[in-house]
Amino acid sequence: MMSLKERKRLNACIDRFPSTRILVVGDIVLDHYIWGNVSRISPEAPVPVVNVTKESLLLGGATNVVQNIHALGGSVSVCGIIGSDQAGSQVLQLLRSQHIPTDGLLVDEGRPTTIKTRIIAHSQQVVRVDRETKDVIGKDLHRLIFDQVKRHIVTGLDGIVISDYCKGVVTSDLVHDIVKIARKNNIIVSVDPKVSHFNMYRGVTILTPNANEASIGSKVDITDKESLLRAGTLLLNRLNCAAVLITRGELGMSLFEHGSKVTHIPTVAREVFDVTGAGDTVIATLTLAMASGASMTDAARISNYAAGIVVGIVGTAVVKQDQLKQRIRLG
Repeated sequence: MMSLKERKRLNACIDRFPSTRILVVGDIVLDHYIWGNVSRISPEAPVPVVNVTKESLLLGGATNVVQNIHALGGSVSVCGIIGSDQAGSQVLQLLRSQHIPTDGLLVDEGRPTTIKTRIIAHSQQVVRVDRETKDVIGKDLHRLIFDQVKRHIVTGLDGIVISDYCKGVVTSDLVHDIVKIARKNNIIVSVDPKVSHFNMYRGVTILTPNANEASIGSKVDITDKESLLRAGTLLLNRLNCAAVLITRGELGMSLFEHGSKVTHIPTVAREVFDVTGAGDTVIATLTLAMASGASMTDAARISNYAAGIVVGIVGTAVVKQDQLKQRIRLG
């Protein structure tokens, strides 16, 4: 049970969120949801027939991290690439409707905006359809993105989130340049990683893989506490990060810090309906909390409470300050 002193400390950190300035760099995704009901199986193939009742468009990928930070009261900007297409226009519209700056979004005429279409029936995802390209960005786009990063650092920045969805924006050169300039300016760099890119993340402040990603990245099959400790320590040392936070679903989180013992944080989720976007919520809340002066342990605990809220909601969701405080109050 959390003590009153601990609760006050976490809430004081959340109160400082509005004074933080975060930049999110990464892959832009438009999440398209098709909602419906299933009452029969198709006579053409053994698949369910979904009777569509509604459709919705939501911000995904890096922009879901952005709206999570915005919902929690942080000052946030985004840098990434969209296509010259309807989906790109819809991303801009969704951001502007929340009064989130869009000047860091670059338009690439030859690249479509990534769209993930999920068909949901009776609160269960039936299928997902992706429309995208994964071509790695060239030198010109790299320069333009890094120019945006430098511009934000000049105007004042507390943290940078690298939101990597393996769509071509996050490259080893870009991560290297961001880490180098961030270190010079004492800026936090956090990464929600993808397994095929683990070697790119050397020198970042904190990495937040899930258990499966940590297993693949460390080449250690995580099956028990001993293998978990081995995997986390290997990643910490190999990538020279200040910390690695392994998210473990119903088993909670495990925080590995240089020079500190491992901290295991039990889950606070009451019901799990959908883990879509939970990683975005964790990285957003964690970075905000660290940028607001919280210790890594307190930041991880706060992000754990935020994740416990969003997994109880179908579809990508965000957490607001008052919801987060209430959840912490309930313990």
